[in-house]
Amino acid sequence: MRKDFEFQQTFGNVDISKIKTDPKSRDEIDKMVLGLQYIFTTKEIREEVFKLLKANISPNSSKKTGRPGMDLWKILVLGVIRQGCSWDYDKLHHMANNNLMIRELLGHVRFYCDDPYSYNLQTLKDNVMLLTPELLDKISEIVVKAGHNLLGGKKKKNYIVA
Repeated sequence: MRKDFEFQQTFGNVDISKIKTDPKSRDEIDKMVLGLQYIFTTKEIREEVFKLLKANISPNSSKKTGRPGMDLWKILVLGVIRQGCSWDYDKLHHMANNNLMIRELLGHVRFYCDDPYSYNLQTLKDNVMLLTPELLDKISEIVVKAGHNLLGGKKKKNYIVA
């Protein structure tokens, strides 16, 4: 039984679209947060990505019975960040439990003392590994297609290289 995302905000949660990044930062986390925010806030893309995730991550699990698994959004966020930063699971484990921006993106409350939830290393391994390279490629195609549409489908210019 997996949810897409817990859309019901609790006190202290930051709306994902309101997470602030440093526009001057050269760190890859800031850029990934912007990309994940775009996926989350653009309904058509979000629905297409979640449809793909549902079909590939636990497609036969019951929606009515069983223990709740990690939300699809959390799996996506952690998988994208792990891949984009070239982190091992130990680094991902540390950052998921301690980095404020990542915790906000995962839907945890802004003040850590109010949200004692922490991720176990094995839970991260078991869930993030479900996001296969093939699945990430399909999600990437959706996002790239949306980016091309966002730019207005401008024709490519032919450049002559001397």
